[in-house]
Amino acid sequence: MPRLAELCSSRLLVLVLAALLLVYRSPSPALEKRAPPGQETTKSQEPVPPPAPAARPLPVPVEEMRQAILAAALSGHIEELRVPLDWNELRPDVATKPGDDPIAYWKKSSGDGEGREILAALANMLQMRPAAVPLGKDLENNTIYVWPYLAEAKLEALSPSEEVDLLRLVSPDVAKAMREKKKWTWWRLTIGADGTWHSFKKAE
Repeated sequence: MPRLAELCSSRLLVLVLAALLLVYRSPSPALEKRAPPGQETTKSQEPVPPPAPAARPLPVPVEEMRQAILAAALSGHIEELRVPLDWNELRPDVATKPGDDPIAYWKKSSGDGEGREILAALANMLQMRPAAVPLGKDLENNTIYVWPYLAEAKLEALSPSEEVDLLRLVSPDVAKAMREKKKWTWWRLTIGADGTWHSFKKAE
């Protein structure tokens, strides 16, 4: 019996030591090795980040107006734009005659007759970063934010990623024509630092 007890104790000690080795052993070099940045497997990759933000965060009033216009655009109903329009004391410049209804004008200007082409343009540009254009010495309060940022960029000297942004907005033929003219001729939206929606029209 003492011999049996001693054997059982020895086996129990071996099992305990084995368990401790499993818990505290260091990871193998193969597990520690990680792929270089940008070469991780698909399962471990983070979601693709949104487009690069502006150099500085947008002022709260500007971001609130941007979100209001974007929400209306993504709704698919042009009438929803009346909400951000009514936030303004004065109607934004939309290339209509004074007193004309901007919604009716946008419906007429839209290829589908319902304004959805206009909504698509708004949705695409407002999900890009804006250009910040100073209009005075007080940069914080006199800055105008322009969407898309490409409207203020040198079109003949765009980076590859900026070229992709351009082609998200216009056809290759239109992009080529603008590069050759060195002039932006597509839709352009501006919001003041105080959140006022100043304009939305095609650049001349």
